[in-house]
Amino acid sequence: MSRSLLIAGSLVLLAGLIACAEGAPTSPPIQLSFDFCQGAQGWEAGFAEYSLGMDMQLETDIRPLPSELETGCSGYYLRGMNRSDDLFMFLKRRLGSDDGIVPGQEYRVEFTIVLASNAPSGAVGIGGAPGESVFLKAGASTIQPEAYLDPATDYYLMNVDKGLDNSGGGEAASLVGHIANGLSANEIDMENPPYVSLQRSHVHTNIVAASPDGELWLLVGTDSGFEGLTGIYYQSIAVTLKPVEYRPLS
Repeated sequence: MSRSLLIAGSLVLLAGLIACAEGAPTSPPIQLSFDFCQGAQGWEAGFAEYSLGMDMQLETDIRPLPSELETGCSGYYLRGMNRSDDLFMFLKRRLGSDDGIVPGQEYRVEFTIVLASNAPSGAVGIGGAPGESVFLKAGASTIQPEAYLDPATDYYLMNVDKGLDNSGGGEAASLVGHIANGLSANEIDMENPPYVSLQRSHVHTNIVAASPDGELWLLVGTDSGFEGLTGIYYQSIAVTLKPVEYRPLS
């Protein structure tokens, strides 16, 4: 073998060692897509930030989409009356090794969310607008997101940080936008507002690490400052998890 080939091979090996030392990703991106026309597909719904005993009119199930969407399909429906002025309605899903998650790997999580909203733009509501004051958030967590009852206040809280303010983000969920659907409140029947499909793209602002068992939880939800009834249909959620600096478990 020539001296030039030996030098070239050594340089390639050295570059690889440097990349590993700098924490180059050791696993490929993970791409997953969930179409709720096919059912819940492992997603679970929940509600938080309201007091025990409040009549919140909470409701969730897989149901046919409204006829005006003309899809002949179903969506994951969440509904709630925001009497607490702070209602958080969410979906969560576990990802594990069968989805390609690597124990201890850190990921940048990107979302494409399609949802149907009947909250028009520019409408006036109690506490805030039914569209612009209902904020969509998305992210991920090492631990399972859950609502728990705080015994000191009889108030249901989240066990992960999705942001204290309606429009703020946190470690487990960051702000995507709002659910106003672009139809003018002055041009539609506000007694029976139509649903419109919206697509929202989002990159979660925090890096999320998989647990030592190779577990990671996705979180998508709405944080409401509108003191009225909100009902939305999630149609699909697609995620891409991009590995970042790899930190092997000790």
